[in-house]
Amino acid sequence: MNSVNEVWERVVEIISKNTTRAAIDAWFKGCEALDYSDNTLTVFAPSIFSKNILLDRFGAQVKRALFEIFSMDTEFAVITEDELEGFRATHKTAGSADDSEYTFDRFVVGKSNSFAHAAALSVARQETKRYNPLFIYGDSGLGKTHLLHAIKHEVRKNHPEYNIVYVKGDDFTNELIGAIQSGRNIEFRDKYRKADFFLMDDIQFIAGKSATQEEFFHTFNALYEENHQIVFTSDRPPREISLLEDRILTRFEAGLQADIQPPDYETRMAIIKNKAKDMGGTLPEDVCDYIANNMTSNVRQIEGAVKKLMAYKELLDNQIDVQVAEKVLKDMFRRNESIMTPLAIIEETARYFGLTDRDVKGQSKMKNVARARQIAIYMIRLNTNLSLKDIGEYFSGRDHSTVLNSIRKVEDSITESPELQSIIKDITANINAKSNAANI
Repeated sequence: MNSVNEVWERVVEIISKNTTRAAIDAWFKGCEALDYSDNTLTVFAPSIFSKNILLDRFGAQVKRALFEIFSMDTEFAVITEDELEGFRATHKTAGSADDSEYTFDRFVVGKSNSFAHAAALSVARQETKRYNPLFIYGDSGLGKTHLLHAIKHEVRKNHPEYNIVYVKGDDFTNELIGAIQSGRNIEFRDKYRKADFFLMDDIQFIAGKSATQEEFFHTFNALYEENHQIVFTSDRPPREISLLEDRILTRFEAGLQADIQPPDYETRMAIIKNKAKDMGGTLPEDVCDYIANNMTSNVRQIEGAVKKLMAYKELLDNQIDVQVAEKVLKDMFRRNESIMTPLAIIEETARYFGLTDRDVKGQSKMKNVARARQIAIYMIRLNTNLSLKDIGEYFSGRDHSTVLNSIRKVEDSITESPELQSIIKDITANINAKSNAANI
């Protein structure tokens, strides 16, 4: 995932907690993160009016959100269409194909990821056609997206004439919906079925969406029959993706599956030192050791810690020691401890079931809405210290007996329902992924 976009998504998520959904849809949905450099986040707005609203009405909130993410003051800039060309001439934007951050040269190889790295490199250099599709899986923040972009850059370097199509799983769904609504089905199919290399990130998000899986199935077949390379990433192996159609599952399992595990200590130390070097400096050995021992499971979080320390060192001209590192990074540890908030659980449960927060919290008795509500209530009870009465306040003031009934319904079903277990696992993983994105 692109780090600039992740920052903006986190900003919007923070602001959404105290802003109406209508305001978010009206002023934030059409915006795009372009660049984060020189301690400034630059965002594109679709009109002058939108730009003025963002700066005048929401500017202070955006800056507070950025401070929450980076623990230091960060500037916020907004540009519009007439400024875009000049900006791109002097900046490398979020969507730039020349972005050199995610290449094979900058991927730190260790025991935990060597197989996935070797498979990705072989596919990128077209050393064999046997690894088709290549399915790379592992928890969020371990380098799957890095490898996907590395394949893209390597192929483009050796074969600039190739048509390389990269898309995230949820964007594929959104594009399909837009194509159906506007009657552009042919254009949509041409875009994906004429790819020489088809790269899809976070493919687990197409599961459970029948129209998306139907279109994806035919896209996959068209590419595979033409012997064009297909690469996917996911946060779990194919067989653990719930609501995935069997005909798609069998195609995934016919290719090569490569997992990425959390990095070992030596790999974490190498990542820390390489990231500091990329930023034009070094960190003391004991500081590297402190980070490596306290951030053990997420490469993106480790890199975020290094970025934060190096920025602290550069902006304040301070030397970094372990005591300083403890002070500067303590909020990153704190965020990890409190990610399972009621609002985060409600938001992600609604997203998973294709509903709105209002649906989940409301009074609708439709089967899918009621099920989503019960799961959200169960997860809040499981992951927070809220009383039944307090939980009920999040769901239109339901009384404690109604909340308890929802919890018991899930508890009675969960041990006998692998599907329900998988749904809860998915929602939990998605909340964790969003939290990890904030720690870049």
